[in-house]
Amino acid sequence: MPIHDQFLRSIRFWLAIFLAGLLFSGITAFPLVHETALITRIDAAIHLGDYLPALNNWILHVYGALVDASVRYPFLAYGTDWLAFGHLVIAAAFLGAWKDPVRNRWLITWGLIACAAVVPFAFIAGPARGIPVCWSLIDCSFGVLGCIPLLIIRSRIRQLETI
Repeated sequence: MPIHDQFLRSIRFWLAIFLAGLLFSGITAFPLVHETALITRIDAAIHLGDYLPALNNWILHVYGALVDASVRYPFLAYGTDWLAFGHLVIAAAFLGAWKDPVRNRWLITWGLIACAAVVPFAFIAGPARGIPVCWSLIDCSFGVLGCIPLLIIRSRIRQLETI
């Protein structure tokens, strides 16, 4: 296989991983009440409260709030529907890099900037909304983890440009 094709294949592999994360994040933002119900059942089955009471309490608090909001204020879920839609649209934008990674390398830079912006956003918006620091760290991990495939892709694009 020619070296050009090897780099293109590698770029598309790492893009697929990044796109899968965006699609998963988007799709799972729709059924929040059902997902947290499942998490609370798992939580109870493994007796999480015995080992991590603060996490257990937070999960139950979030589940209760989502159930209450879905019953009393169902229109609030429209905000998370838009969050999901945003993830799906961002994933679609990266198809330009799939088609022509060299010409559309700016998408990778834009993605890295967006991933880096997750960290300050989580530590500004999280405390303002009463989110525990540990949960903000989990949110930050998505930005940090998103950078890994994007940095690999950027490196491979640079190598592809030289051949």
